[in-house]
Amino acid sequence: MYLLAYLDRTNIGNARVMNSETGQDLLSSTGMSAYEYTIALMVFLIAYTVFEVPANYFLKLFGPSTWFGIIMILWGSVSMGIGGVKNYAGLTALRFLLGIFEAGLAPGLAYYVSFWYRSNERSIRLAFIYSTATLAGAFGGLIAYGISHMNNVSGLEGWRWLFLLEGLPSILAGVMIILVLPDYPEGTKFLTPEESKLAVARMEFNGSKGKAATMTWADAKETLTDWRLYAHYVIYFTKSCPFSSLSLFAPSITRGLGYDSFNAQLMTVPPCNYPTPFP
Repeated sequence: MYLLAYLDRTNIGNARVMNSETGQDLLSSTGMSAYEYTIALMVFLIAYTVFEVPANYFLKLFGPSTWFGIIMILWGSVSMGIGGVKNYAGLTALRFLLGIFEAGLAPGLAYYVSFWYRSNERSIRLAFIYSTATLAGAFGGLIAYGISHMNNVSGLEGWRWLFLLEGLPSILAGVMIILVLPDYPEGTKFLTPEESKLAVARMEFNGSKGKAATMTWADAKETLTDWRLYAHYVIYFTKSCPFSSLSLFAPSITRGLGYDSFNAQLMTVPPCNYPTPFP
């Protein structure tokens, strides 16, 4: 889920340079300026920030499998919709919607893991989950390289095919998540009754519960006045700024170094035997 989310939010960086030699990249096709492109990137992050906290309310309301499945189908549909935009306004509006729907995943996954694992068991599992963002950034360029060769297929630019083909897996995965992802240890079908009781018992004093009481204002105050929360803010901010910038602008930076758009995509992936020579 997290890999697909990161792929769908960062592929706009690949779309910016795809087939730019022939004037069929994202900016040329939509008549956007570099400044407007930056605004389209920014509105995603605004929506993402605003809707992260309320998203976990809906996770508890609908249940993890239903909630994750719904937002995956929605952000996959929006991503595919970006493949049909004609101008700056359309791209900006859809990027804002993408931020709304993807906002529920990262905090939702952290919350979901707390239903199943004790505090000393969560860090390694969350590390594996969030490490897939790096994989998406690495192999997104390789996928974009292949799709670049689809330019003008059925009359569509390559960047449009990029959004269409990378949005579809999120929709299909969303349907699968609704059908197979277990919600809570209590009452889940893939555990025997004895295993389910054990899973619930081990989380009695060290985890979240599917039927726990609603959070009170006193709970919120205790959390928001904890200085460690703001230390985490600073650490995450200093990590996210360079990481997000690199994910969104690496193809453009490489293109600016003199490589064509095909090689610029390949230069953002792990070392391999490149099929085309460098200039």
